[in-house]
Amino acid sequence: MTSLIEMKNPLVELDGDEMTRVLWQMIKETLLIPYLHLQTDYYDLGLANREKTADRVTLEAAEAVKIHKVGVKCATITPNAERVKEYGLREMYKSPNGTIRAILDGTVFRQPILVQNIKPLVKTWSKPIIIARHAYGDIYKDVEQRIEGAGKVELVFTAANGQVSKEVIHNFVGSGVVLGMHNLDQSISSFARACFRYALAQKRDLWFATKDTISKKYDHTFKDIFAQIFAEEYQEKFARAGLKYFYTLIDDAVARLMRSDGGMILACKNYDGDVLSDLVASAFGSLAMMTSVLVSPQGEYLYEAAHGTVQRHYYRYLKGEKTSTNPVATIFAWSGALKKRGEFDQLPQLVSFARSLEKATIETVEAGYLTKDLAAIAETAVPEIVNTERFLVEIKSRLEELLA
Repeated sequence: MTSLIEMKNPLVELDGDEMTRVLWQMIKETLLIPYLHLQTDYYDLGLANREKTADRVTLEAAEAVKIHKVGVKCATITPNAERVKEYGLREMYKSPNGTIRAILDGTVFRQPILVQNIKPLVKTWSKPIIIARHAYGDIYKDVEQRIEGAGKVELVFTAANGQVSKEVIHNFVGSGVVLGMHNLDQSISSFARACFRYALAQKRDLWFATKDTISKKYDHTFKDIFAQIFAEEYQEKFARAGLKYFYTLIDDAVARLMRSDGGMILACKNYDGDVLSDLVASAFGSLAMMTSVLVSPQGEYLYEAAHGTVQRHYYRYLKGEKTSTNPVATIFAWSGALKKRGEFDQLPQLVSFARSLEKATIETVEAGYLTKDLAAIAETAVPEIVNTERFLVEIKSRLEELLA
């Protein structure tokens, strides 16, 4: 066997929860460690360690990504009331993804992984659709309050000079709930520029969608900042590249998307992007068949799988059962991070390995060795529905052929 591929600098490794945590280790042991002298700066974002550190580990992991410039993240739990009880948590911790995205202030780009034997559920889609998701603020940094009785809720702003302005949100006559959320012009501007740059690099038209007809200040601010930056910095570049940028309402964007042949980048606010990336991934095949990368304005990259922790499979795994859990998106998170590390450090051998890993994974799927989620929608013969371990072994055999 040839010697291990060396790395000059580490990746930031953000471990996670439940079945994806199990997949994480299996991928490392089967597809990475036998071929790489893998260097990582490791942070355990599993819920038990987040509880142990009062979630300080999440902040430390985000700061590490700033230092090392490239990270790879496993799926993590955002606890609800049930999870608080299950894990004995002292509080209902916020989304680690939301915390990290707020610190890095980036844009998430998500793109489906296409294979020949799985066709999109939307028959007109012949090209991949990329979702560009703003990664700061909105409901992911909201403040919420449960209202238990009659009273008035106000939005109050106290300026630095002490001047106060107020606006009534609602006069409650009974119980209810209220939330406040925010965003920053600087973050929206970074989001807009990231989308325009990415569209030019990918040579794809860019759509941007919000609901400014209803949200006449919040959403309208997004619309106005995009329009201004496009006119001042990117309109001529788009024209020279033969590309289009246009704004539309989010509901109109969805309708147009369903009638299109794909191929565009659809930029969305934080929650809209969350929902639409799941829709696009599912329509192209599976949530486990989508790449996801957070790109910060400072050029930091965090790769992750766009799906959750696969809780049902984890409980079966704990009973000793074999599961057919799809690891493709997690594999592509690792390959994306390794490619970027190799590009930054000028290590073509590392970049080549990561590309071979992706190719071996796609070849395995196209050869008909499918996990259960893909077997149900494959349009060609399925020789065998495989469990996760067998799937990784099939990838490994093809990877070794490519590396040889």
